[in-house]
Amino acid sequence: MPINYIDGIDVKKKRVLIRVDYNVPYDKGMNITDDTRILSTLPTIEYCLKNSAKILIISHLGRPRGKKKPELSLKPVADHLTAILKQPVKFIDHELGEETIDISNKMNPGEIILFENIRFYPGEEKNDRSLGELLAAHGDIFVNDAFATAHRGHASNYAITEFINTAAAGFLLKNEIEYSQKTIENAEKPFGAIIGGAKVSSKIDAIKNIIDRVDFLLIGGGMAFTFLKALGYSIGNSLMEPELVDTAKEILLRVKKNKVEILLPVDIVGAEEFDNDSRFSVYSIENIPENIIGLDIGPETVKLFGKWINNAKTIIWNGPMGAFEMPNFANGTNSIAKILADADCFSVVGGGDSVTAINKAGVADKIGYISTGGGAFLEMLEGKTLPGIAALEKKYK
Repeated sequence: MPINYIDGIDVKKKRVLIRVDYNVPYDKGMNITDDTRILSTLPTIEYCLKNSAKILIISHLGRPRGKKKPELSLKPVADHLTAILKQPVKFIDHELGEETIDISNKMNPGEIILFENIRFYPGEEKNDRSLGELLAAHGDIFVNDAFATAHRGHASNYAITEFINTAAAGFLLKNEIEYSQKTIENAEKPFGAIIGGAKVSSKIDAIKNIIDRVDFLLIGGGMAFTFLKALGYSIGNSLMEPELVDTAKEILLRVKKNKVEILLPVDIVGAEEFDNDSRFSVYSIENIPENIIGLDIGPETVKLFGKWINNAKTIIWNGPMGAFEMPNFANGTNSIAKILADADCFSVVGGGDSVTAINKAGVADKIGYISTGGGAFLEMLEGKTLPGIAALEKKYK
């Protein structure tokens, strides 16, 4: 995908509009509880500062649906960024228009502005061209550094590129693109994928796409039960998508035809209720009682999956192995995280739950690359062209 990168264009003393993803969590006191997404954009911001650029930052927070909501203001982010950079970050919370354009025109090199939540504008999620034109009037160069929103064609990452001469990817987006290409297209073999999560429906396209690329596929989480049902197992009261059983059968046949190994759980941790306090036991997949809900992979499955992970040279992981948000059903996900971290392979982890699991297990520093995208990472696995990246391709020169 031919696109411009920020280190290949001249930003010196230019007004640089940077689209970032500062969709960070706040506590009840409006304090930021996890600044990972802010820290991930620092290389791009610091590069612009080093080159005396005038920096204007655009981001969203939450889902305000085009309405101003004080609890979704980016003011705490401006304060936090000020502390990190040790220089003022001016927060502009009034309406975009002639006044804010005048402010941008009068900026000095090295100054930084953060605009209020772009999703306060109804036109943002509608990819409104007039909003894109208004945003473009504030800058000379547009830089997209928000991979997590690259699968959305919105005004601040798509329409804006129609009205600005130069557009490029920031260092975060550059890493996401290069690591995805390295992993998916040029993976060292054996190449495996760990796919989990609740539903097959949310991962079906990704599975279909990677079947032609991987040597083996490990499937856990609630989605595994649809595949087990397709193989004729009794799955008790576990989550299952009956309308996708035939699709699961087709995938199993295709995997066999492609000589790809597909590994499903051989045992599960189950309980009568979807509740952390519900009494639980380990069950073989041949003997799951009718009243039992499968909530995690069992110890034998962890061992089985671990053997395949340890024999791999490249691994992609998307989706937890069970209901890991409940401590009693987190062992499978946590164990896979630790096995992956200690394996002698290049690993890429993407998706909010998978990244959370890696962080909870305390092994983030042992993972080859952690993607900042959830839906975007999944769509990249599906082989789709992301709108935010496609917009940059059109500006390549």
